[in-house]
Amino acid sequence: MGAQDGTLNGLFVVDKPQGVTSHDIVGAVRAAVHMRRVGHAGTLDPMATGVLVVGVGNATRLLNVIVDHTKTYAATIRFGQRTTTDDADGALVDMPRAAALPDVGMIRDVVSQKFHGTIEQVPNAYSAIKVHGRRAYDLARAGEHVELEARPVTISRFDVGDARPAAAANGDAVLDVDVTVTCSAGTYIRALARDLGEDFGCGAHLTQLRRLAVGDFTVDDPHVVTAHTKTREYTNRDGERVTRARAVLDVPADDVAAHLIPMVDAVREAMPTIAVSRDEARDLRYGRWIAGHVDGTSAAVVEDDGDVVAIVEQANGKTIRPTAVFPAAR
Repeated sequence: MGAQDGTLNGLFVVDKPQGVTSHDIVGAVRAAVHMRRVGHAGTLDPMATGVLVVGVGNATRLLNVIVDHTKTYAATIRFGQRTTTDDADGALVDMPRAAALPDVGMIRDVVSQKFHGTIEQVPNAYSAIKVHGRRAYDLARAGEHVELEARPVTISRFDVGDARPAAAANGDAVLDVDVTVTCSAGTYIRALARDLGEDFGCGAHLTQLRRLAVGDFTVDDPHVVTAHTKTREYTNRDGERVTRARAVLDVPADDVAAHLIPMVDAVREAMPTIAVSRDEARDLRYGRWIAGHVDGTSAAVVEDDGDVVAIVEQANGKTIRPTAVFPAAR
């Protein structure tokens, strides 16, 4: 099945470049596969690069599961400066240097004591979290006061690597520290940077962020699609010169389908699977419950032909029920 007939069902692992939004990547994939039914599993900020899982066709129904997978990031934290957004895209916040810059040993000690396991984290005001139906970043950009509540997140890995003393563009003495973090969905790495800076009294923000993995989908996946950022200038209706960035896939449109992770492989990477018979597949597609047991959200697959039938969950002690069903493979 090709991209031209609108029948693609599966996932793309896109290595998002810096300077474009996750929605820009979705737009680039839509243009390449000539389909509207395209979505992504977990937003990356424009500054960030790395793994963005993009679903097409029936696989868009897998995205709500994938978005909850653990994430792994490589980042650089700059100690000695704080910004409005807690990353390099924000404006510097004036703050007195109340404390000396920490050394890498001090940072590792604080990380091991305070930033492992389940912690309470307050997201940055410039985030996609909705407040009374509006995105927090829209409120913050409009000058409104945004106060978000702390929420639990889980840090399963927080490795502190190399540290490099440096001078920032404005001459401030700073310390750039490389870290690798594996965390639960909903964790803001820039909030970790901010909170570390507050602990040392010197401020901190992210200067680089790269997502290495979303669950089992990794940046070195053999199917990965790389992309680059292309800018263009134009004059708007007010006569102003505007620069607009867009995402461009590095794979020719005719070759994009070759990078697709097919539906059956996609569900096996995204969640546990259970084998069902063709009769059970028919029942599930009619919304009926069948006998069985699953640990958490799973996918029902007819193993003989790789037909992905449904996403299922436990209904009671003896039966499972479909929460989403897929049409039979042609």
